[in-house]
Amino acid sequence: MSVTRRGVMKGGAVGAMSLAMAGSLDAIFQTSAVADTGAGEAYGYGPLVPDPKGVLDLPRGFSYKELSVEGDVISDGVRVPGRHDAMGTFPTGKSNELLVVRNHEQTASGVKAVAPDELVYDPEAFGGTTTMLLKNGDELRSQYVSLAGTSTNCAGGVTPWGTWLTCEETEGFGGESKSHGWVFEVDPYGRRTRPEPLKEMGRFAHEAVCVDPHTLTAYLTEDASGPFGMFYRFRPRAHRGDYHAYMQGGRLEVGYIRDVPDLALIDEPGTKLHARWKAVPDKYAKQTSIREQFGDEITRTQKLEGCWWGHGKAWFVASFANKSDGAARDHKGQVWTYDPKTNEFELQLIFRNDSRFDGPDNITVSPYGGGVIIAEDGDGTQHLVGTTKDNKPFAFARNAANDSEFCGVTFSPDGRTLYANRQSGPGVTFAITGPWNKIRG
Repeated sequence: MSVTRRGVMKGGAVGAMSLAMAGSLDAIFQTSAVADTGAGEAYGYGPLVPDPKGVLDLPRGFSYKELSVEGDVISDGVRVPGRHDAMGTFPTGKSNELLVVRNHEQTASGVKAVAPDELVYDPEAFGGTTTMLLKNGDELRSQYVSLAGTSTNCAGGVTPWGTWLTCEETEGFGGESKSHGWVFEVDPYGRRTRPEPLKEMGRFAHEAVCVDPHTLTAYLTEDASGPFGMFYRFRPRAHRGDYHAYMQGGRLEVGYIRDVPDLALIDEPGTKLHARWKAVPDKYAKQTSIREQFGDEITRTQKLEGCWWGHGKAWFVASFANKSDGAARDHKGQVWTYDPKTNEFELQLIFRNDSRFDGPDNITVSPYGGGVIIAEDGDGTQHLVGTTKDNKPFAFARNAANDSEFCGVTFSPDGRTLYANRQSGPGVTFAITGPWNKIRG
């Protein structure tokens, strides 16, 4: 999903509080001017070292390995699908093994996801997921298409019971034999994946989802326009920690703030807003798109993207807002949290005009340094952007091969390996290792 705004983001409760006290990102960006000249990073993991292979530039001491490339042969007649996107990691119970489930954001073109009939939802759609078995973090032992026949599988999220929710960022495409715009569950262990949409979670242009492990409430973002998308929560009727909790129905609601029709209106970090929730009249969107079932009373925003559960909150990203597109105010990115304990939205970050990076998209909370890792999807050179606990953004990786976006950032369960995708040219999954504990600042 290409964007045209430049921004940088920061997550983590401690960092967000200190940033809110500062009230502005200006000082942060002034301290990072050395990186703009190409001289390197004054914090984080140090300057990026050019890759002799021209693939991925990383700080000194870090290395990468290409695990799975678009078009690689999996078996007779089956190849790795294209447009790599969001990912989740899962332990196998063996100390040296893990599983990675990866989305493929394809609609009706590219290297098609091909799977047995029992794993295919719509034969006309090209998207789906692949599951990789890794040893020692960066050794690919096997891979297979774990869901096929879905469309535009962009982001998703892991569940507390150890499965992957893959989201369709569409409400349908020409020639489909089945409806699209749903969330599907993929079991990384291959026990119960069904090509059956979780319709109770609604039909809309899904971006990402995260799940509160205590209540099983799911929080979902919508990347859409005409009108802009909304922030949702799904409260399952059952509270079993498995697939059945989401299949047995529940209440889908839209979050809003009184007198705030557009989140772009809020520009002061630390601003807290009381949340209200309104039930969706027709979650299946049989006649009318969900976002068209509401009027001006609902809060919307442009370009809702990544969503991640961390520090007891749902973190979500708005990549940018343009008044020329109908937004209430221009900005180059926001990071919000929703705290279910206080029922409050809080603006953690807003991206100013002098930011170094652009297009915050996928996000994951880092187990090192108190910050986050984000995938950049914007203009020109693309980066993986990290932050320190003191809100200082730094370039952790640079796509040296082309201008394709990064996506799918996620750590292994033991925190030793970061996985990320270059989406195209061709799509490839990287495993990145190094001295994570030696973060500066």
